[in-house]
Amino acid sequence: MSQYHEPFESLDEKTRDISRAINSLKEELEAVDWYNQRVNGTNDPELKEIMAHNRDEEIEHACMTIEWLRRNMDKWDDELKTYLFAEGSVLEAEENQGSEGINKSSGINIGDLK
Repeated sequence: MSQYHEPFESLDEKTRDISRAINSLKEELEAVDWYNQRVNGTNDPELKEIMAHNRDEEIEHACMTIEWLRRNMDKWDDELKTYLFAEGSVLEAEENQGSEGINKSSGINIGDLK
């Protein structure tokens, strides 16, 4: 089964790369989940350390892919600025974001630098 929902020929290279990145991200997150379950499931201290190390490597890979998406696909940068490292409720993060992308809850506003 193809990973594409549109004919391959109708997709440009950037769209295909984005699809590759998103599929890779899904695989990395699935691996994080599997390793995390194994860490929780074992009573062997050495195996627990090995599985935790492997889990953390998969987290690194997922973060690298998210950064690539942030740089290469519209909207990722805006959304990450709103929600990543937001203080307080994640559900309220969008409400705390000003119209110019300024986090109102931080009280920091440099203003126009012209």
